[in-house]
Amino acid sequence: MQEFLERTYYDNTVKDYLIVAGLIILGIILVRIINHVIDNRLKKLTQQTDNVIDDYLIESIDRFGVPVLHFIVIYLSIKTLHLSDQVADILRVATLVFVVFFAVRFISTTLLMLLRTYVRKQENGEEKVKQLGGVMLIINIFIWIGGILVLLDNMGIDVTAMIAGLGIGGIAIALAAQNILGDLFNYFVIFFDRPFEIGDFIIIDNKMGVVEYIGIKTTRVKSLSGEQLVFSNSDLTSSRIHNYKRMERRRIVFKVNVIYQTTLEQVKKIPSVLKAAVESQELTQFDRAHFQAYGESSLDFEVVYYILSADYNQYMDVQQEINLRIFEEFQNMGVEFAYPTRTLFVSGQDADADNESAYGKAV
Repeated sequence: MQEFLERTYYDNTVKDYLIVAGLIILGIILVRIINHVIDNRLKKLTQQTDNVIDDYLIESIDRFGVPVLHFIVIYLSIKTLHLSDQVADILRVATLVFVVFFAVRFISTTLLMLLRTYVRKQENGEEKVKQLGGVMLIINIFIWIGGILVLLDNMGIDVTAMIAGLGIGGIAIALAAQNILGDLFNYFVIFFDRPFEIGDFIIIDNKMGVVEYIGIKTTRVKSLSGEQLVFSNSDLTSSRIHNYKRMERRRIVFKVNVIYQTTLEQVKKIPSVLKAAVESQELTQFDRAHFQAYGESSLDFEVVYYILSADYNQYMDVQQEINLRIFEEFQNMGVEFAYPTRTLFVSGQDADADNESAYGKAV
């Protein structure tokens, strides 16, 4: 047995390898025990508070702290051996890869947690959290590129020329894909500036609908007729957008036209009738009702009121009830609605001459 333990492989005895294996197993067990104790202590403390950061701290210890401690135990145990230059270089590269990988993961996870915390505090936070995928994809790309450059630099590779080459290539790519990059940056504008969000009813030029999806390049809107409208993010940020979701009340202006044969007393009563029709409905705030103008074939009345809701269907229900109430009141008053008409008044002498002329032509 002693002879077996004294056998040498790669400048180390079997006994040395067994000691290293024992140190690794013992170290991993100690790390697990310490992690279990710390987790229990922290969970008892975090149960007393409702803080996302506390939960993230526990999660970070399990996801990053424990693997890092495991690696440290393995690294220190292996370092006790007599290592050749080649093995030492491999160990150094493995350490760099491990450190960079976990550093990038930790930075990415921390940024995601901070963004989620920030977004959840806003209105409709849970819906906005679902939109973080595109933002985190772009952020992760830059983080990983930075991590890889740091790794290559520490491995002795000159990254200056590489960065210069990437810069020239980046300019060429940017010129070739400027529309795509424009949509990408406008995605960040939409996400952080929030001119509209998923679920908002918007109007762009003569197109309208409910926002269904906000992507890295395009935003998709479901129109009232059912089809899906696809807009590039650049088009949206450069357009005038009407966002009705955030409208607390809607100003309504409509006209009622009656015939010229309406009596003076009826004309005087009509504004009060219009006012009563509006005020009879809930969620309305009356503003004014006036005899506005003498039209070509009607007496024109204008009514202005506010409906205290942004729901278009609710507005139409209220307007319908107002119209029915006006129709009923006008019937009771004997007032007739006007429609485009022209009345031609001809004197009797001119009428006889016209008739004779027409008779002579017929003969």
